[in-house]
Amino acid sequence: MQARLRPELQIPRLPAEWEPHAALLLTWPHAGGDWGRTLPEIEHCFEQLACAAAAFEPLLIVCPETPGAAARVRERLLSRGVNAERCVVIEAPSNDVWARDHGPITIQRPDGSVQLLDFRFNGWGERHPSSDDDRIPRVLTERGGIGSHHYRRIEWVLEGGSIDCDGAGTLLTTTRCMLNPNRNGQATRKEVESQLAARLGAHRIIWLDDGWLAGDDTDGHVDMLARFVDSETIAHVVCDDPNDPHYEPLQAMATALQAARTVNDGPYRLIELPLPEPIYDEQGQRLPASYANFVFVNGGILVPAYGDPADTVAAARLAAARPDRRIVSVPARALIRQGGSLHCATMQLPAGVRITAHAELADPPLKTSSLP
Repeated sequence: MQARLRPELQIPRLPAEWEPHAALLLTWPHAGGDWGRTLPEIEHCFEQLACAAAAFEPLLIVCPETPGAAARVRERLLSRGVNAERCVVIEAPSNDVWARDHGPITIQRPDGSVQLLDFRFNGWGERHPSSDDDRIPRVLTERGGIGSHHYRRIEWVLEGGSIDCDGAGTLLTTTRCMLNPNRNGQATRKEVESQLAARLGAHRIIWLDDGWLAGDDTDGHVDMLARFVDSETIAHVVCDDPNDPHYEPLQAMATALQAARTVNDGPYRLIELPLPEPIYDEQGQRLPASYANFVFVNGGILVPAYGDPADTVAAARLAAARPDRRIVSVPARALIRQGGSLHCATMQLPAGVRITAHAELADPPLKTSSLP
């Protein structure tokens, strides 16, 4: 279902993810999180993700406050060839790694300046501890990672993975997540639409009532299901096996996307992304592996890879959709063990956000630096 809101409410603008970035935000895993004995594996995964992203744009990394942690993270990345000038590390407490949902959402104001909106994060409906994660955007400003003039706290629950935008006022989202009472109580669809219009300048919303992935504990984040590739193209997950429980819900979602219209009132070009073969955790629960969880970086797209033949199919389809971008497959099998992938673990900081770091690290030292 597609809702059109009053255009006069479009005061700010939420940039599309393919627009230029100042940096990419990551929150480094640590022993106090949920990774347990798999911590070395997930740190290696983050190393690969950080190195792939740093080839395109600077990084802002939140790391634990434990002694030597910041220096160790930097040393790992510098040893892999990451340019020291493109790697800013800030120490801050965190619960987990999912920067997409606890990181700031950046809007462009009418005067062209940017503002980082710190929406409340409640651990996906109080499912998981989140108090430290909820404070990360504020801590980044207080400790000099991001200029305080960019920052605004909003006491309304919104996770970055629950929305996707085209940069021109159209949002993709799901009813299962956005209208779940574990986020903003009994907020109605109209009330949610009003919030998204006022805060993000969303004057068109494409609501997806169908589609889900087994093992997803976010109540159906859209970034696992369907994403804008450009203003007139949407990539979405499909299932070709009628015996798979995902088959009918994803077929229904595809039908809804076929009915959706662009700002020019034409149909969207739809890119089908296959599901990889089922991946299960140690308890036998299926995990929500999805190629829709790709990441735009300056000049490229990072695509999840799960060690599956469908890896190359998904990468090739995104390459055909965006021939202007360099496609890089990044191993994400370790990430999916906790229900997320590349997009979930990152948050873009659009051009105009000024990033500075003030910290003393040993060998090599980190001087006060500024990223444009």
